[in-house]
Amino acid sequence: MKVLRNTKSRIFFAGWVRTHQTKSSKAAANSLHSQKCPGFIDKILKPLRYWLEHIQVKDRQQARRLCQFIPAQCPFERDIQLFGKTLFHIPPMCKLNPLYEEFVGLRFRALCYLADECGEDVTQYC
Repeated sequence: MKVLRNTKSRIFFAGWVRTHQTKSSKAAANSLHSQKCPGFIDKILKPLRYWLEHIQVKDRQQARRLCQFIPAQCPFERDIQLFGKTLFHIPPMCKLNPLYEEFVGLRFRALCYLADECGEDVTQYC
């Protein structure tokens, strides 16, 4: 039995497809993409981001504390179960933190310092 003979050869995709764009819709799309003004929150967080990115890990104790205080995975992610059945899943919310990338980078620098400079085993922090 050959699979190709018994399957349909046409695939249909359902959805809305715009075939032509008018000049006004192109102008509106371009104006939306060209407006890149930083918001109020970005202005406040920019110095904090700069400060976090430029923290140098030079001490073993400082690196250990950073690895302990900054979690390796999101502590809010949970599976809510009742009688062994999963009712719902709470997704990780760490990426909602506007400084998430900076904290992860700082933790990574601390782990690298402990592993490379101090020669410690960092599996206890993972």
